[in-house]
Amino acid sequence: MDEDALSRILKAAGDTTRRRILTLLVQEGALRVTALAAHFDMSLNAVSKHIKVLEEAGLVTRRTIGREHFIAAELEPLRLTEDWFGQLKSIWELRLAALETVLLKKDQDDE
Repeated sequence: MDEDALSRILKAAGDTTRRRILTLLVQEGALRVTALAAHFDMSLNAVSKHIKVLEEAGLVTRRTIGREHFIAAELEPLRLTEDWFGQLKSIWELRLAALETVLLKKDQDDE
């Protein structure tokens, strides 16, 4: 697992504004940066900084046509988070199964 990539993704997705940007892009498809910024009560420059963090994490791509910059969601990198959370879930499932075994044995011993 690429730990650095996972860290960049989690950092990028850890911010409310960046999650809202991703949600908008998934719902509406690729948007011009200016159209995307219109959804937020902040400067174009501030939105651009959020987009840059998402780009560095690989969660969005930028396509330039003339002077227009179009931003699109790129959700494939989220597989890293799915894999990581899946590993955590597996660990907890194993621990819970072991606890259940202990509790069942204790019940049997008490009878």
